[in-house]
Amino acid sequence: MKNISLFLVMVLLFASCTGDFEETNTDPLAFAIPDIVESELLQGQAFAQAQYTSMFGENWRYQIAQNLFADIWCQYFATTASGFDSDRYIQVGNWADLAWSSFYVQSLPQIILVEDATEETGNAVGNAMIKIWKVNAFHRMTDYWGPIPYLEVGNTELEAIPYDSQEDIYRSFFVTLDEAVAQLEANLDQVSFTAGDRTYGGDAGKWLKFANSLRLRLAIRVKYVDPVLSQTEAEKAVAAGVFLTNDDNAYVSVDEVNRNPLESITDWGEFRMSATMESILEGYEDPRLASYFTPAVDGDSDGDGSAYEGLLNGQTKVTLETSQNDSHSDMATLYIDTALGGINPPMEVMTAAEVYFLRAEGALEGWAMGGSAEELYEMGISTSMEDREAGDPVSIAAYIASSNTPSAYEAGAEPISDIPVAFSADPETQLEQIITQKWIAIYPNGWEAWAELRRTGYPKQYARAQSDNSDVAADEIMRRMVYVSAQFDTNSESVNAAIAGPELNGADLNSTKLWWDKK
Repeated sequence: MKNISLFLVMVLLFASCTGDFEETNTDPLAFAIPDIVESELLQGQAFAQAQYTSMFGENWRYQIAQNLFADIWCQYFATTASGFDSDRYIQVGNWADLAWSSFYVQSLPQIILVEDATEETGNAVGNAMIKIWKVNAFHRMTDYWGPIPYLEVGNTELEAIPYDSQEDIYRSFFVTLDEAVAQLEANLDQVSFTAGDRTYGGDAGKWLKFANSLRLRLAIRVKYVDPVLSQTEAEKAVAAGVFLTNDDNAYVSVDEVNRNPLESITDWGEFRMSATMESILEGYEDPRLASYFTPAVDGDSDGDGSAYEGLLNGQTKVTLETSQNDSHSDMATLYIDTALGGINPPMEVMTAAEVYFLRAEGALEGWAMGGSAEELYEMGISTSMEDREAGDPVSIAAYIASSNTPSAYEAGAEPISDIPVAFSADPETQLEQIITQKWIAIYPNGWEAWAELRRTGYPKQYARAQSDNSDVAADEIMRRMVYVSAQFDTNSESVNAAIAGPELNGADLNSTKLWWDKK
């Protein structure tokens, strides 16, 4: 087993930050190497840590890794803090450094520890679970930066850890999922990490569905760069069995110690609903609005008859010196501090609603997705609304058939788009409808929403009030994160080779498109 002592030490260094995931009287700092290798209980604790930390569960890590980057750039939210430049398209360097190190220093050692230990002990189900989770964790990172260290991470014989191309990383993902699926299919009557698994309690059958659904997400992601690979992997996923109901949804559970980070960062009062969100949800008269946001404290400030108010992204520092919080909508009660009525909900990883929209997009291409694009699109909407408890069958059917279109977020503005909810006959409009409804359904998963915005250009966005980034204009899309300064200090040969490689072609810029961004 490679490097087990190194990774055990790193896991234990961070154990006090993430808390205990199982009820045990064992002092985690007293774990010996043989203990972690031989004990499925201790492997499960490390697995639980890997799940929580790789989703950036600690509030400050989540804020600097997701909320102030992807959540803002996909226009779920707009920032209201004058010192937060990311909404004006500045990639704040120390935030990005911390996001990178939070994964590679905190989460990755836990992942490799569990992968090595389960392989050595013959824990086939546990090994499959960590392989699937490793793919889930790494696809998020490569979808931020592009080429990253992946295939050789953990190889301490190397003086410099090489970066792998995003193409090689994605192709490796499908191979890893093949391995995990085979292990699960051979052990469907088995469980692993029952107390430690914060997603499915170690249920091999549920992990198998998650593996197939994750394969579908990754397959659709590469549709425009490699349609043959995309179709092959998408059809394989659907044939093998993907999420069908909300009972299949993948979450990372939370508790009194390891909380949903939104519960804290909403209390900090540094972001509010975006103008794009207001245009879409109010125009559609979407019943999910009340489960996503609260009415503005100041009420209906734009005179449209609704107290749900969105803020245009990219506000200037001068504008934000006057507080925008009371005049714009905060997140709904579900996500706020429990002391204020919140419930500390689990962290979303992937849902059945997303899977239906992925299948709908595949069906647009004529692929075998188990239904027509229209049928799957409508199933995505209804599954999302059922999950959010946002209507009965009659009202959901009325929404699906609605000719409502997005509205202007304030007087003098144009609606963000003119697409109705009811499925169109035009293929490109159908794609916009599918992605727009997926954007609504997967909220607040901005990490995934920003990836889909870059891949498809949907949903359409309002131009920012201002961009401070000379590389990305206010009416353009931020395409990727540039590499962090620490890598140039500690791994300069590898990061410079990645920049010079064919995918970035010398352009380590926020405007440089990733390998799969080819529409």
